[in-house]
Amino acid sequence: MFVVLLKFSNNKSQASEFMQGHNQWLKSGFDDGVFLLAGSLQPGLGGAIVANNTSMQDLQHRVNQDPFVVENVVAAEILEITPAKTVEQLNFLLD
Repeated sequence: MFVVLLKFSNNKSQASEFMQGHNQWLKSGFDDGVFLLAGSLQPGLGGAIVANNTSMQDLQHRVNQDPFVVENVVAAEILEITPAKTVEQLNFLLD
């Protein structure tokens, strides 16, 4: 599984201009079964995504297509996690 950090960068002020495309990109990630959770980094630092059912290479390709990344609204960092223990509801992540 992966955690994607999308931290605001130099063009943060242009976020509203690319928000529709970013939201469509997020929807696609959820529709494809790759994104499990998306939310804001507090206080106003950007966003984060939990992803699964993908490879690092495929996720990097997907992240590079986010309009926020393309337009330098955010800088992306992908962290790979190998789950070892979860609550019962998240056992599917152990596969």
